[in-house]
Order: sequence, then structure tokens, then C-alpha cells
Amino acid sequence: MTEADLDAVRAVEVSAYAHPWSRKHFHDSLQAGYPAVLLLGEALPGEPGKAVMTGERVLLGYLVAMPGVDEVHLLNITVAPMHQRQGWARFLLDALVLWSRGQRAQWLWLEVRESNEPARHLYRSHGFSQVGVRKGYYPAGHLRREDAVVMSLNLAAATAREAP
Repeated sequence: MTEADLDAVRAVEVSAYAHPWSRKHFHDSLQAGYPAVLLLGEALPGEPGKAVMTGERVLLGYLVAMPGVDEVHLLNITVAPMHQRQGWARFLLDALVLWSRGQRAQWLWLEVRESNEPARHLYRSHGFSQVGVRKGYYPAGHLRREDAVVMSLNLAAATAREAP
């Protein structure tokens, strides 16, 4: 992801969430040097009129993460609404897990809206465990807030389980 991609990223973000990240969130993440990657695909016949494009490619999804000492924190993972339920979120998450292991991270952390059961299911199926709740973490409309479920994946233990 580069600054040149931010209009397309923001278009997907706005289409996917009631409370999207601002362009500044993405800009600041890029400026901080956080890993931010796009998942791009080829346009299908008739698709360019409906799909969000970046250059000649369809923007299927993206993620932004923040590395720390022995850990990585997933800040944003999004799949364009018209491409959801096709395995792209799992693909992005797999890539993040592999990258995190390559960085020698021991833990992968994230927050997810308590109401986002499809995402929570995806994370659980990847081996993430719920470790806490952040009360009132997310905006939820007129003067309301929604709790965030804090989840983590022990990458060292997951690697040991996968060894032959």
C-alpha cells in the first residue's frame, strides 16, 4: 500500500464499515512504516464499473499491522464487500501470520467488534483465543460505543503444533 492507493483503500473502507478508518489513519500508518499490504486481482468482464480499482487492478482487500517487540498487532483487515465470503480474509490472515513468524514475533494480537461474529469465527478458526474485552472501544452510533473482543494467537505454540 502506498499513498497513491489511499483513494481506492478509503473507497473500500467506506463501503465496508459504518465507522470506517479515515484517510489520515491510513496515511499515518504508512508514515510510521507499518506493514500495509493490498490484495489485488484481475478485473473480470463487466467488473470495473462495480469494483474499486487501483491502477488496472481490482482492490480485493488489504491489511495494516503494527509490529512490536516479539509481537504484531493487526490494526485493520478488510475485504471489499463485493469480494467477501470468497476466502480472501483467510488468505490475508494467513499472509500476516507467515510474515509475523518471519519477523520472529511470538504473538499476534487484534481487537474485533463484539457483534462481528463472522470475523470472530475466522479468528477462532485460525487458533486465536479471546483474552479480554475493551469496554466501549468502538463507536456504535449516536453517543453509543461497542465493546471490542481482544484476541491473541501464540505464534510459537501454533508453529509447534504444526511441526511434523
